[in-house]
Amino acid sequence: MSLTSALLDPILRAAPARPLITFYDDATGERIELSAVTTANWVAKAANLLRDECDVEPGGRVAVLLPAHWQTASVLLAAWSCGAEVVGEPADADWVLCDRDRLDLALAAAPSGGLLALSLDAFGRGIDGLPDGVIDFATEVRLHGDEFAPWSPVPLSDPALGGLSADDLLARARSRAADLGLDAGSRVLSVKDWSAREDLVDGLLAVLAAGGSLVQVAHPDQTRLERKYESERCTTRL
Repeated sequence: MSLTSALLDPILRAAPARPLITFYDDATGERIELSAVTTANWVAKAANLLRDECDVEPGGRVAVLLPAHWQTASVLLAAWSCGAEVVGEPADADWVLCDRDRLDLALAAAPSGGLLALSLDAFGRGIDGLPDGVIDFATEVRLHGDEFAPWSPVPLSDPALGGLSADDLLARARSRAADLGLDAGSRVLSVKDWSAREDLVDGLLAVLAAGGSLVQVAHPDQTRLERKYESERCTTRL
């Protein structure tokens, strides 16, 4: 069982149609809501892309230079589905996943595998004018299936995030869920950006480990957060 399976499978069994990730961008007015099933489908598509096009497999290293976003959650879980370790430094990675703003940083790292660029566009548009060899995520991911099965077992003892094994990361997520009082009925409003490991654990993994759901807000308008908290029937703030 991969880390991704350990996090998502209980939710898919218990409440597949329930909203799992609701994403707001207050700068653009974007709102998108993904059920557990839809999230799992995106994770599977991204995992198939990473494995089939990028040769990401157990022991591979992936750097994710992306903001907190529903697509970021999908590619993180996809990397763990493949058995890859998510590393903090792009120079240490085989593949780097980045947005347009971090493309120059990713190119400078010259990863041995290559680059995947994510537009994070709400309508699925890709990025025009990418340098040769850079894969446009939005264009390629839609070509891949929405079910994923690894070619070989993905042991939880393998590294998953910054040297932590998947087992250790899962235990930390469950521990933080307990510390934060999260359970399957929790709906968490968060503005954490996931750039630090602790924020990623609290802001995404602990929510999933508890079986709860996440309302993630980018570029938050502080005057509208309370209204979101009430309208989305949230129970916890991060």
